[in-house]
Amino acid sequence: MNMIDLNSDLGEGFGQWKMGDDNTMLSIVTSANVACGFHAGDPAGIFQTLKSAHKNQVVIGAHVSYPDLVGFGRRNMDISSDELIADVIYQIGALKGLAAAAGTTVSYVKPHGALYNTIAHDEYQALAVITAIREVDDNLVLVGLAGSKLLDLAQENGLRTVAEAFADRAYTPQGTLVSRREKGSVLHDANLVARRMLQLVTEGGVEAIDGSFTRIPADSICVHGDSPDAVEMARQVKLTLQQAGITVRSFI
Repeated sequence: MNMIDLNSDLGEGFGQWKMGDDNTMLSIVTSANVACGFHAGDPAGIFQTLKSAHKNQVVIGAHVSYPDLVGFGRRNMDISSDELIADVIYQIGALKGLAAAAGTTVSYVKPHGALYNTIAHDEYQALAVITAIREVDDNLVLVGLAGSKLLDLAQENGLRTVAEAFADRAYTPQGTLVSRREKGSVLHDANLVARRMLQLVTEGGVEAIDGSFTRIPADSICVHGDSPDAVEMARQVKLTLQQAGITVRSFI
């Protein structure tokens, strides 16, 4: 590949509780997964992030989640299909309204946390999310884990998809993310992360946690905005890719 998208999870502050440096990240990334209030984010903060994204010409995605503010959307939920459909529609709709007021639009949907991981393999919840997106706007792109069944299912149901890799996460030999409960699952060295992402783009995969090579066919790279090293990681990844002649731009 000679082109890749760079995205980050943003808009996750809540009232007086601040998370991440959205303004700086928005000067680096090409796509922003903006919280919709279910796992993080309050209306005023989300609105500010959207205005900053518009100013920086960054593409906007709805970062939808289970209703789990306390757990930051990282707790699994056994939720009915009808409820999940309504929850996702509600979140996309809320972000669309705020985006319109900020002078921008929502172009894609990227589920967050436990929902993201669950629908990568759970067809029941995956279909609920796909249905919700299509009910709102079937032109919205669905961003999901590279190599997951979700992407095939979404395409079969008429959605355009984008496969995503994570810059700051370790991978298993099977191409799945190493659980956050395990040592070494989250990466913090910006230079190491940048080298791995260059390998991802030029070789089609990265070194797994056991030292083997795992193939990851990705169209977008995510740097988590809540990491204390997020800005430096995103900056180093972008610089390293550009120095190698790779264009960093949105998939939209």
